[in-house]
Amino acid sequence: MEPVTLTTERLLLRPLEPRDTEAVYTACQDPDIQRWTSVPSPYTPEHAQTFVERISPDGWRNDTQYPFGVFTKADGRLVGTIGLVRLALLHTEERQAELGYWTAREQRGHGYTVEAARATCQWAFTALGVQRMEWYAEVGNAGSRAVALKTGFRMEGTLRARIVHQGVRRDAWIGALLPSDWSLETATPYLPHPRP
Repeated sequence: MEPVTLTTERLLLRPLEPRDTEAVYTACQDPDIQRWTSVPSPYTPEHAQTFVERISPDGWRNDTQYPFGVFTKADGRLVGTIGLVRLALLHTEERQAELGYWTAREQRGHGYTVEAARATCQWAFTALGVQRMEWYAEVGNAGSRAVALKTGFRMEGTLRARIVHQGVRRDAWIGALLPSDWSLETATPYLPHPRP
């Protein structure tokens, strides 16, 4: 897929560029990002360069992931990254994706990641035809869970041994967001199980 750019009231979501490498490197020095996400630890300048210059563009080109850098419109500062990973979009009726994100420490608490998540999910539902958006986080990652809940994800439970982090299997929370949660149409009808 050709990369796209999304805008919100306060943010610009665009593919990462080489000029963003230093900001990504600096943000990923945060121990919380290394603790709760899949970024390497320790995080080196080479990791940032590989992510910005190879992994991100390859994801768009190969339809394996659609990552965005999230930047403030006011001053162009890096807020974090957000994107669709684990895509099941092409040649399938599943039309599912997973939303992943991290936020730079100094940008937390402003509602930026929720704003970016809503824009990304809206784009996925309307432009890509995603019919189920999933979110996972290691149990205990309260910040990521708060963003997911404010975005509209419904928590569906805990998956045992779902995430491997630093060579250890860990339990994960799972949540999902459906187009119908936002009163959007979907190509495949949804028949929810009746509640007792």
